[in-house]
Amino acid sequence: MAISFHDENNKYTYTGRHADPSWMELIRRLAQPQGKTAADIGCGGGIYSAALAELGVSSVVGIDFSEAMLQGAAEYCAAYGQIRLAQGTADRTGLPNDSVELVLERALIHHVSAEALPDVFREARRILKPGGMLIVQDRTPGDCLLPGSREHLRGYWFEKYPRLRELEAGRRHDAATIRKALEGSGFSVVEETQLWEVRKSYASYSDYREELLCRKGRSILHELSDAELQDLADGIAAGSGYEMNEPFEERDRWTIFCAQARCSSASVAL
Repeated sequence: MAISFHDENNKYTYTGRHADPSWMELIRRLAQPQGKTAADIGCGGGIYSAALAELGVSSVVGIDFSEAMLQGAAEYCAAYGQIRLAQGTADRTGLPNDSVELVLERALIHHVSAEALPDVFREARRILKPGGMLIVQDRTPGDCLLPGSREHLRGYWFEKYPRLRELEAGRRHDAATIRKALEGSGFSVVEETQLWEVRKSYASYSDYREELLCRKGRSILHELSDAELQDLADGIAAGSGYEMNEPFEERDRWTIFCAQARCSSASVAL
């Protein structure tokens, strides 16, 4: 069963880490966020709202549809005075027109159907000031379904359990679909790039195994039974060659779209 984002027991699921330095450097180059006003739509536990604050934005509002996630984000972001949080959805944020200069949508759009993507992107354009920037980061099927290797442990999930492969491919948008929705919503794609982002560093494979068996932050693994998870953890160890006491970094490949509004929100019929 998939994770419930509204369950208070899950409010810390997406607060247990920090943004990877490679992500910070890429966003600094793409968006030049210093001094800008920003919105983090689908902020979850606030990891990337905090990262934007550390990159120097003057203010950032984190938007999420889940009150439980926002409770976790409030604790995670408590030290950042420039962050405020509000409940809303990706297509109805509740923010005013032309109110921010930068919008981040990270790990959001795989929760959105292809038919609804334009609504989400039009909402981002509505709240952006003229010339503002939208950063969309998600995994395409091509990112997720790369073969399993020491560098891409996620690939073993889908090789071990093909039904997960089908689920993953079904909930991900390919790059062409994302570009088409962006361009149809009044954006020009300035840059499309891939990033191997470190999700987490582990002191040993056994630490990774323990987290895997708890299914923390891995909603698609909720589809597996406990016995299947144990088989998966054993299969990853065998396939990757990691020793139980060997440290490593878990990485995932993402596709990032940097898109600029072509015109003000007032000039486009929604």
